[in-house]
Amino acid sequence: MATKKKVTAVKNTPKHLLGIQNLSVLEAKEILTEAKSFIKLNRGSSKKLDVLRGKTQINLFFEPSTRTQSSFDLAGKRLGADVMTMNMGNSALKKGETLIDTAMTLNAMHPDIIVIRHQDSGAPNLLSQKVNCTVINAGDGRREHPTQALLDALTIINRKGNIEGLKIAICGDILHSRVARSNIYLMNMLGAEVNVIAPKTLMPEGIDNLGVKSFTDMKKGLDGCDIVMMLRLQNERMQGSFLPSKREYYEFFGLTPEKLKFAKKDALLMHPGPMNRGVEIDTKLADDINVSLVKEQVELGVAVRMACLKLYCK
Repeated sequence: MATKKKVTAVKNTPKHLLGIQNLSVLEAKEILTEAKSFIKLNRGSSKKLDVLRGKTQINLFFEPSTRTQSSFDLAGKRLGADVMTMNMGNSALKKGETLIDTAMTLNAMHPDIIVIRHQDSGAPNLLSQKVNCTVINAGDGRREHPTQALLDALTIINRKGNIEGLKIAICGDILHSRVARSNIYLMNMLGAEVNVIAPKTLMPEGIDNLGVKSFTDMKKGLDGCDIVMMLRLQNERMQGSFLPSKREYYEFFGLTPEKLKFAKKDALLMHPGPMNRGVEIDTKLADDINVSLVKEQVELGVAVRMACLKLYCK
């Protein structure tokens, strides 16, 4: 008589959002389409859904953050999740606990989503291998910041209708910027032409291999561009002297109304924040609602993070 085989239930493998490089075009477009549906909700009087009701979201931020952390916190709560944001400054890491030990501790609490920002490249990937839940990368070292690139893409689409065929300039500290890398990957994926502009000391070697055109002359780099993305100087990641002075940097690489004239007449500017006014960008230009998309980026960041939480924590 044949014995019956015992059937063991297999738990679904969690999905992770670790970088734009890991996404297909269809996956990126699915996130952006989902995010569009949340824009109207976030502008309405009733913003609460129960999509993630009963789910637990842990925000694990090892680096300071205002926009990213608060928008992930808000996104989770608007979707109905139970959200816990950990203060890593007062965590056991100060006592010598490793990231793996932290992961094991959190995993024992059975969270459904962990959103992590970490100063070391690859930390979210490592975490995803040690926990049984979804991991979303909120920025790791110099490597990637996928949700920032996705919210930038949504902001452009919201204003321009499409990204394909646009000419986009990314200007500033390319060398240390995870935002630059994620945007290069995503904008190329969605059919844009990408220029990167930086002084030689802040331009990575082999950057042209990523499918961009590199410039050390801002005026040439801005020529004919539809979108100008300015980047913050990542002083906390700089070891040694990369710039003669902030005044000289502003003269050659700070965005001013005069330099913006080299881009298209209807060009729009963006900045992931926080902005160093008078260093990377002229104050009046940053606040010009006819040109600046900075406030719109912050607003749509919540919609994009809601989409990511919904799609990756099913």
